Amino acid sequence: MRTFGEAPPPPRLFERLKEGLSRSSGGLSDNLTGVFTRKKLDAGTIVELEEALVRADLGAALAMRISQNIARERYDWLISEAELRRVLADQIIDVLAPVEKPLIIDRRRKPFVILIAGVNGTGKTTTIGKLALRFARDGMKVVLAAGDTFRAAATEQLQIWGERTGAEVVAREPGADAAGLAFDALKKAKSLNADVLLIDTAGRLQNKADLMSELDKIARVLRKVDSTAPHAVLLVLDATTGQNAIAQVEAFRTIVPLTGLVMTKLDGTAKGGILIAIADRVALPVHFIGVGEQADDLQDFDARKFAALLTGAK
Repeated sequence: MRTFGEAPPPPRLFERLKEGLSRSSGGLSDNLTGVFTRKKLDAGTIVELEEALVRADLGAALAMRISQNIARERYDWLISEAELRRVLADQIIDVLAPVEKPLIIDRRRKPFVILIAGVNGTGKTTTIGKLALRFARDGMKVVLAAGDTFRAAATEQLQIWGERTGAEVVAREPGADAAGLAFDALKKAKSLNADVLLIDTAGRLQNKADLMSELDKIARVLRKVDSTAPHAVLLVLDATTGQNAIAQVEAFRTIVPLTGLVMTKLDGTAKGGILIAIADRVALPVHFIGVGEQADDLQDFDARKFAALLTGAK
């Protein structure tokens, strides 16, 4: 059995993504297979392709644009299913490649403060734990702040992750002031000479005014300790929510200056195209995708692999 601190086994990114995205790729791949009742790329086939992309949650406007791009290049051509999958994957890569950006931890900023936002149920707290494990494996000292003080379960989750990763956890009683906790956590992280501070936050979008006030207050008190903090603000999104994820991005952008996205639960939806729709709509960096419950199922986002797996392109 491998113990904490040992090097992880060699990554099997493609295999993990393929397994985790099986429902997403199966959904779009099955729909694409149905397009090829005709072998010529004619008007009827283009309509069917557009409908398949809409069903995969790319959204009507983007589905139409991609379909028309393919039509302009190959209309009335005899085209194989394999070739169309490759062409479609290329179109998707064009949308996703600009947002494929790794999360860079600036080691000159100690601690590097990451504020994590997202509505309840997106996997926000679990994502924080997985990030903590990642950073710890890279030799970084991590502190976790249980800033979602309205959910006792969130604090308990972080404490479990703290034990697993060797991270210090700063927590308070339920209902405590989240900004005050964040302030204390940053002071603690500085005293420990920590490399990274991960701050969990509440996700009550139904009470947007309170959420806005709380997140703004957290940012203000952090700047009292470090004028440059927070250094990254990540929004965690649940792929199974479909087009509603776009509304969440727009809502949080009015509250806090987002710097990047994490898309979770891609193993639980047949509509993985929502990530493409978000990339096209908001152009925020996508740092990670989640394809399962295991700690190693949080993967760096790779636009080319994602497009290939989603379309079934070889």
